[in-house]
Amino acid sequence: MSNEYKSAWEKCLDVIKDNVPSSSFRTWFEPIEPVKLENQVLTIQVPSAFFYEYLEEQFIDILRKTLRMVIGPGAKLEYNVVMGNKNGNQPYTVSYPTNNNVKIQNKPLTIPLKSDEKPTIRNPFIIPGIQKLQIDPQLKPDNTFENFVEGDCNRLARSAGFAVAQNPGGTAFNPLMIYGNSGLGKTHLAQAIGIEVKERFPDKVVLYVNANKFQTQYTEATRNNNRNDFLHFYQMVDVLILDDVHEFAGKEKTQETFFHIFNHLHQMGKQLILTSDKPPIELKGMEQRLLSRFKWGLTADLQTPDFETRMEILRRKVYKDGITLSEEVLEYIASHVTNNVRELEGALVSLLAQSMLNKREITLELAAKLITKLVKNSKRELSIEYISKVVCDYFNMPVDALQAKTRKREVVQARQIAMYFSKSLTKYSLASIGAQIGSKDHATVLHACKTVNNLKDTDKNFRVFVEEIEKKLKM
Repeated sequence: MSNEYKSAWEKCLDVIKDNVPSSSFRTWFEPIEPVKLENQVLTIQVPSAFFYEYLEEQFIDILRKTLRMVIGPGAKLEYNVVMGNKNGNQPYTVSYPTNNNVKIQNKPLTIPLKSDEKPTIRNPFIIPGIQKLQIDPQLKPDNTFENFVEGDCNRLARSAGFAVAQNPGGTAFNPLMIYGNSGLGKTHLAQAIGIEVKERFPDKVVLYVNANKFQTQYTEATRNNNRNDFLHFYQMVDVLILDDVHEFAGKEKTQETFFHIFNHLHQMGKQLILTSDKPPIELKGMEQRLLSRFKWGLTADLQTPDFETRMEILRRKVYKDGITLSEEVLEYIASHVTNNVRELEGALVSLLAQSMLNKREITLELAAKLITKLVKNSKRELSIEYISKVVCDYFNMPVDALQAKTRKREVVQARQIAMYFSKSLTKYSLASIGAQIGSKDHATVLHACKTVNNLKDTDKNFRVFVEEIEKKLKM
């Protein structure tokens, strides 16, 4: 019967569909086309060499059992593998029997090749001249957990990232989506997870790729009619780190392709790590079905680092570079460059470069001169933490004293001055200032400001205190 092979394959699909995940069925069985059935040998056509290898690696048992159930105990399977031609001619097929002995990772392709032909699997990151399927994780060695400074601004994201690195694909944090403004360390943290995974599980395939790079690869694969190989390549990754996923906005075909990759990896228990400048709910131009999947795991944000975190970042940077800087200079940089880590490190590098070129010692005056040029708004908004520290340094007391429940005159006075400058030099609300300085309410902050203003008018020594502190804050 002319349609006997089609009928046999349809019966096989009915059985297979009930025994594999729906996403796997759509990805790996729906594209298959039956070709013929002769002498209990069913020939099926698959779209690429990698597709053939993956079936042999992952689904040969279910295929063999189903064929014997539908066709008979002596049933056999044969593949027609579609091979591309680099000279632009029509694709052709190569027949290959099942052998259940094909390996995907780090093994040569087993399809016979013509003398002038390369394997058809398109690895976007393959090492030129090497025929094995090898993947460079694309990770920068310095982006480790050890070099990532932890603070209140990033503690949740870092803790979740470390948990993922210890058990990729085995936690509730899949996908792990890290979001925040530019320069706060999203790429560093995402790559730190990948580096830790490679150290703990050397055999796992880890890949970092920026959304723009992914888009470029997809466009090239589509133009060269290699879309299936592109899809299958990404579906073999164990830990996929996709940076700046928000750049997929408005790119429907790329989103659709990534949707299928995401589904397959998640279904197979692989780990996905995504970064974005916004949380899923605020991303525009993205398909809802993709956004809903971004919410399946954990979404953690990176916030602007506080003063103490910025200080620790600077300390580690100068220590790593073998340079000695005074705490005064570091505090000045940390208090004036507040937007993100990238600008903070950039300011320090510029200061070091100026010092070396001009053969000048790095003093507070030199730092002030350079930072004024680097920071667009020299009348920057100070942080409450820095104001508190300057006030406490002036009165020679620890910053923690402002949080203590004491009525000692010197502590109360310092607390009131810190509140006064926080109100006059920052945009924080009275409630926020009170919460950060002594856990007080807004009424206490108002009272403190009135007290400071009154004392400035009536107490000469107190006015000198306030003026000297103000000069330090406005340097």
